[in-house]
Amino acid sequence: MEVHYDGLKRILDDPFGAYTDLISFNQYHGWYGGAPAFYKSLWTARSDVPAHEGPTHHRTTEIWTYSFPLSPAERNRLLNDLHVIPPLNAQAQHNLTGNARELWIAGIRDIRRQQEDLKDILDQPGVKDDAEVVAAVQAAITSTAGLAAWLEAEAKTKTGPSGIGKDNYTWYLQKVHLAPLTWEDEVMLLKRELARAWSALKLEEHRNRGLPELVAADSPAAYTELAERSAKSLMAFLEQGEMVTVKDYFEPALRAHLGQYVPEEARHFFWITAHYDPRPLYSHFYHWFELARMDNEPHASPIRRGPLLYNIFDSRNEGVATAVEEMFMQAGLYDDDPRVREIVYILIAQRAARGLGSLYAHANEMTMEEAGGIHSEYTPRGWMKTEKELLLFEQHLYLRQPGYGASYITGKYLVENALAEFARIKELKGEPFHIKDFFGRLNAMGNIPVALGHWEMTGDGGLIRDIVK
Repeated sequence: MEVHYDGLKRILDDPFGAYTDLISFNQYHGWYGGAPAFYKSLWTARSDVPAHEGPTHHRTTEIWTYSFPLSPAERNRLLNDLHVIPPLNAQAQHNLTGNARELWIAGIRDIRRQQEDLKDILDQPGVKDDAEVVAAVQAAITSTAGLAAWLEAEAKTKTGPSGIGKDNYTWYLQKVHLAPLTWEDEVMLLKRELARAWSALKLEEHRNRGLPELVAADSPAAYTELAERSAKSLMAFLEQGEMVTVKDYFEPALRAHLGQYVPEEARHFFWITAHYDPRPLYSHFYHWFELARMDNEPHASPIRRGPLLYNIFDSRNEGVATAVEEMFMQAGLYDDDPRVREIVYILIAQRAARGLGSLYAHANEMTMEEAGGIHSEYTPRGWMKTEKELLLFEQHLYLRQPGYGASYITGKYLVENALAEFARIKELKGEPFHIKDFFGRLNAMGNIPVALGHWEMTGDGGLIRDIVK
């Protein structure tokens, strides 16, 4: 089957207002026909990007948006949401015809978890006293259990690969996500960042050899104190360091996600880093600033205002969040404690390793488990070996959404490339460069892919024209 894409001419004519429908491509490669996780309907928390990570249908039940006990209007909304689940689960058993074994098996876990999350709704205040809501929840539970059982039975027949192959990966990366890279380019970029992160980490450790080691918070009180100090440090750095224009809604958005103490044996990778110093993770929480901007200052353009289809915001949102971890570090965020710089390089190595594994999985050169092995073995200090659920979640997600696993590092590269060109043009014109101006332009462009933002900020549309060629 040959899939034609005619949207790029329209993008060149109207770069921020035209995207093509890719249903035929998605169906051909089994992303709806072979990925059970697409039919997960219940979401218990808001994603830190404009839409849920990975392919998701458009009639989800966002239980995190409800306050219990329910008002009459919210009760009706919840009933309408829940009533979607049984017929959708029945439809899934008709639509899921693919042979992608790993996607199939990994997706069963998502459906089983939905069954448990639905049960939790029954424990919310006021629910058990409402017979109609209870009946709707029970119907959703029963149908979800039925779908999971059907998936487990069908899994025995699945034998095919789950990756889409190098050529299709490049096509999708360029023609859909508008990333001016190939599969081979991304492999090289991630290998380079992985090597750079490891070598920089070791040089940092050498430079800091005379300094005390970082000590992880060992109690709820110690973590609360650390989180408070770190939040104040980051916000002061952003404003007093003239990094970005700090809006009133920034600090509340950050404070809603400071986290809490996790016992050492239960910490996964990101909370391991946060218990030493959460500022690197809080830098990545630039995500929450962006979501708060969407809520408080929606973009004038309806295209840029919300999440774009097919998660093509990934280079923009994940790329910026990853880029600022190192940018803030280089601008002086950790001058008060140089050992925290080590955490930043560990984060970069982890993202490069997991993205590299996902690339090999999409090329069908590795299984999902083998890709996870790169992710685990090449993350420094063994910090990805402590929590298998995170490892499985991330590799499954990136196999479902081609390009997403690499987008943290490749998006970071594209953001750095835009910064370099923005600064170069300023220098050529004899104009002063201020990092705050760059972030102002970046923030104002909305959730469009970085290659389009690069064009808008610099006037250079070569990255997009290269895709057309």
